[in-house]
Amino acid sequence: MAQDKLKIGVYELTGCAGDALLIVDCEEELVPIFTAADIEVFLMAKSDNRHGDLDLALVEGSVSTEKEKEELLDIRRRSKIVVAFGNCACVGGIQAAFLDKKNWEKNLKKVYGNHDFSHSQPVQSKPIDAFVKVDYYLPGCPVGKEQFLSTFNRLLRGNPPELYRFPVCIECKWQENDCLLNKDILCLGPLTLGGCGSVCPDHNIPCFGCWGPTEEANLTSEYRLLLNKGFDVAAIKNRMANYSGTRIAEFFETFRKEKR
Repeated sequence: MAQDKLKIGVYELTGCAGDALLIVDCEEELVPIFTAADIEVFLMAKSDNRHGDLDLALVEGSVSTEKEKEELLDIRRRSKIVVAFGNCACVGGIQAAFLDKKNWEKNLKKVYGNHDFSHSQPVQSKPIDAFVKVDYYLPGCPVGKEQFLSTFNRLLRGNPPELYRFPVCIECKWQENDCLLNKDILCLGPLTLGGCGSVCPDHNIPCFGCWGPTEEANLTSEYRLLLNKGFDVAAIKNRMANYSGTRIAEFFETFRKEKR
């Protein structure tokens, strides 16, 4: 007797939709993906979306409005497994890079003035685990194709994802690249999750952290190293905050009084 297919939904909150687009860009694998599972919701790829109970929900983007918060809570209620899909969902992304609520309110007013929001009330952007339980995290900006296909395949079979745990620096060493930090170039390889194949350092371009932070990243050590190399606090903060959202924001909260 054939096993029932998993019911899967792909959802997009505040973000660039790059992770959802990554699935569409799988091209050769796209038909097998839709054949292997019942894709119930995927606004980018289909029009006959059905908002019922799900075995698995892939949620892209951070929560930036009250409406998105309610949508996320509803997704969680209807889904057995929720995966934070991409950096914005995992750590909040660029829009959640700083925690100071006063600055957020100031910037909101600067852009929108004193207008009332009739569609949905904006809130300070946060990753989805600020509001719901997340079962698995699949980082990246966007998620890598190989990483997505491996995770999708494992989840279909009831197995947890197996992601790389080492930093980009390891892949860089495999490629026998000269360390850009030793050349006094601001590189985030020691802090960034591996899996990209060190594509930027391979071309003598520093790592910008687009695969998200490693779990065991030594933020303090990298921060002090860059200070010692002559980079100012603002430059370090802006580079480290690019793709790491609340993870970096929380770190800099502990160092807000530190000066060079």
